[in-house]
Amino acid sequence: MIHFNIKQFLKSFNILTDSEVDYFISQTVNQSLNKGDYFIKEGETCMQVSFVLSGILRSYRTTNKGEEITYCLTFPNVFVTAYSSFITENKTQENIQAIDNVELITIEKRKLENLASTHVNWMKFLKVVAEQQYIELENRIFELQKNNALARYQNLMKNHPEYVLKVSLGHLASYLGISQRHMSRIRKEITY
Repeated sequence: MIHFNIKQFLKSFNILTDSEVDYFISQTVNQSLNKGDYFIKEGETCMQVSFVLSGILRSYRTTNKGEEITYCLTFPNVFVTAYSSFITENKTQENIQAIDNVELITIEKRKLENLASTHVNWMKFLKVVAEQQYIELENRIFELQKNNALARYQNLMKNHPEYVLKVSLGHLASYLGISQRHMSRIRKEITY
């Protein structure tokens, strides 16, 4: 049952066969993170990618002044990795931390590369996932440039209502690019 979400996710692309999906799952390991645990810390090299079964992760960078800037929230049923580090095998500049208890299915980079080099469908799948990640990043940039904080918050609530309330006010404000005081005003505005 634990692999149902990832099977459904992988099959939804209509690229991979049942046997390819089953083989992928056989190459993974289950991983749990407690609230506050790190998937990866700045200065480490990311050599794995994980599928989020449950829980929320935040990706953040620390400024020269020591301020944490949350730039990504990762909800269930998507992949998570420190992409730049994963691709280049250089040390990452980001931190990925569990906001609450998180359950993951994880595969090592070398195993994923082996799949891609031996199965053309996996190469196609990884290309599609990379394209989706690019589009998601572009949409996030456009949203930050185009919409005000209230619209960004409403969009987040529309797409992830069951999870947003689990994110601390500080992390949420940072993700939306506003102060905690402004975040408090937005929440009050919406409840009235």
